[in-house]
Amino acid sequence: MSREVISHRDSHVYEFAPEMDPVYEAADGESLTIETIDSLNGAIRTDDDLLDAIPEEVNAATGPIAVEGASPGDVLTVEIEDVRVAEDRGRVLTAPGFGLLQDDPDIEHPATRITEVDAAGDVDAAGNDGTGGGRIEFEGVDVSIDPVIGTIGVATAEEPVSTLTPDDHGGNLDTTDMTTGTTAYFPVFQEGAMLAMGDSKAAMADGEMCGTGAEIATEIDVTLSVIESPEVPLDRPLVDTGDAVKAIASAETMEAAVELANRDVVRLLANEHGFSRTEAYLFSSLVGGLEVSQVVDPQVTARNAVPSEHLSVPF
Repeated sequence: MSREVISHRDSHVYEFAPEMDPVYEAADGESLTIETIDSLNGAIRTDDDLLDAIPEEVNAATGPIAVEGASPGDVLTVEIEDVRVAEDRGRVLTAPGFGLLQDDPDIEHPATRITEVDAAGDVDAAGNDGTGGGRIEFEGVDVSIDPVIGTIGVATAEEPVSTLTPDDHGGNLDTTDMTTGTTAYFPVFQEGAMLAMGDSKAAMADGEMCGTGAEIATEIDVTLSVIESPEVPLDRPLVDTGDAVKAIASAETMEAAVELANRDVVRLLANEHGFSRTEAYLFSSLVGGLEVSQVVDPQVTARNAVPSEHLSVPF
């Protein structure tokens, strides 16, 4: 059965807000293909194209997509079935006043390197070889393609939030687990949930240190469904990678972000095992694992990962 295709050409947003007009309403359980443009709207095409400042409008997120039946207090499930690169180049770059080492005098700000998609051998022009493979090239060095969705989220509870900023609704999470095979869960704050996504990368390391991955256009296959009145309330995004369940949290400091992620894991572990809150906290220190998503956005993002043998998704 063919999927509905929702493209950035149809509609995209630069902020997540309480009031958003959907470009499409998906049925509960419907499968879609989402087409995204790179985070800089195709403006960077060669090494000579430099970013003198972060644009006011950045990280175009395709959507928003309403999901039938989604209401505040529910959970939106996003099964990420496939993320495919959709152009022949990515771009990794620095910009003044942005990135982990933005004040280092020996690092150029701005600087750009185009990461061409390797179409050699059995790999097609989009970097796919039919098995999820493909490579990009950085200064003569090959890097495996492992596409991730940088910005993904739902309508916010109260105030508009730029697509540059992550928060409880999701947004610019820049989390490497937002990739093929992962199921992501988002709290629903507004009717219809209003999902949007974009800002994909062909490859990106945890931390996104310079402020970008290999920014690239993608095609994303997803299936959307609604969980009504969840057994455990969800305050922030959660992902199930198949190997682990990971609570994702964003805050002004890394200390605050990891504390939020740990609080979420403690609640989930208490529910899973019938632990007291104290027992769940102690157990989290045995089986949890703190991971850095990104350290460069207006808020930082971290996750707390618990192996699936110790924690399942309670939805």
